[in-house]
Amino acid sequence: MSTSYRSWLLSPLHRANRQTSLHMERQVEELGLSATEGHVLSYVHRYGPCRISELVRVFGIKQSTVTSLIDRLEGRDLLRRQLNPDDRRSFLISTTPEGDTLVTEAGTYLEAFERAVDERLEPAEREAFEKVLAAIDELTEIDVRSNEATTPEEKR
Repeated sequence: MSTSYRSWLLSPLHRANRQTSLHMERQVEELGLSATEGHVLSYVHRYGPCRISELVRVFGIKQSTVTSLIDRLEGRDLLRRQLNPDDRRSFLISTTPEGDTLVTEAGTYLEAFERAVDERLEPAEREAFEKVLAAIDELTEIDVRSNEATTPEEKR
């Protein structure tokens, strides 16, 4: 059975996410960061200290990839890894002063991008977009920042 369904939501969201990542990667290239490194550094700056498992859950990338990324950023003195005092088998990741400075610099690009997008929208269009995001939150019932496992790998 053939279907003529055409995604009005997921494909455009995926495309917009990819376009945004490529655009931001070009913007932060002069800072020596990849888009993923910039995202992780910004996340840890805002929500850290956090566990590696949280980064895996939030970014949806393998633990080995997150570990390699942390190794690179730690080697550049942008992140630090410390034993978790509540669970000595895990680490907490936080930014260093150098990482904080770099996040602030990269943040200027992000702010300019969001401002430019916002200038192209009517208030009602922004509200409608926020309603779509709220509907996705309600439908999925997934909070990627929570400590609950959200993937089969995390449930093991």
